[in-house]
Amino acid sequence: MSSGRSLLIVEDDELLRRALKEQLAAQEDFILLDEAANGAEALVQTKNKVYDMILLDIGLPDMDGRDVCKQLRQNGVRSPIVMLTAADSDNDTITGLEAGANDYVTKPFRMAVLLARVRAHLRQHEKSDDAIFVIGPYKFQPAAKMMTLADGQKKIRLTEKETAILKYLYRVGNKTVSRETLLGEVWGYNAAVTTHTLETHVYRLRQKIEPNPDQVSILMTEPGGYRLNP
Repeated sequence: MSSGRSLLIVEDDELLRRALKEQLAAQEDFILLDEAANGAEALVQTKNKVYDMILLDIGLPDMDGRDVCKQLRQNGVRSPIVMLTAADSDNDTITGLEAGANDYVTKPFRMAVLLARVRAHLRQHEKSDDAIFVIGPYKFQPAAKMMTLADGQKKIRLTEKETAILKYLYRVGNKTVSRETLLGEVWGYNAAVTTHTLETHVYRLRQKIEPNPDQVSILMTEPGGYRLNP
């Protein structure tokens, strides 16, 4: 899985929460790791940010984690939610999944197992129509070919190629992608398509999404290629 993901850890056990954050940060999969100690905090934070993944403890001090999960789904959160629980019963698993969770991990768990589950759900989600990515000040919805400012006041319609360019750059994280690689990923093998075609699409894309196209801050040109500014 590429870098550049954001994750919210909802866990009232401070030691476990910090340990999870440290372990996940060490994997270099995530550039943003936020914490919430209870359900109310989680609901507030998810209203202000779009997370790529949410780890949600079932035994929170103010709410049942399954109720939090249900509320998140009702609020429009489509990100994968993996629930953490000390209980290991079929009933808990079923009620959690019915509340909208994608998966269940029973405590105590091995970090390698949790990471494997997290990565699998991220890969699956990125291919779904529900995927929403944060790029600069925008929420990017590849399936809708749309970028929307966080306040919802401005919507930008993208072409299929513009969507593909952004999607690929997002997936590699804060890394430079060569023009040739991006050309191959977006257009496939086509002898009639040159890097000039890519540069033209990038120029038009910048006119749409850059607050000031003369001072590029989102879709950066680097020696040998392009990268997205996180």
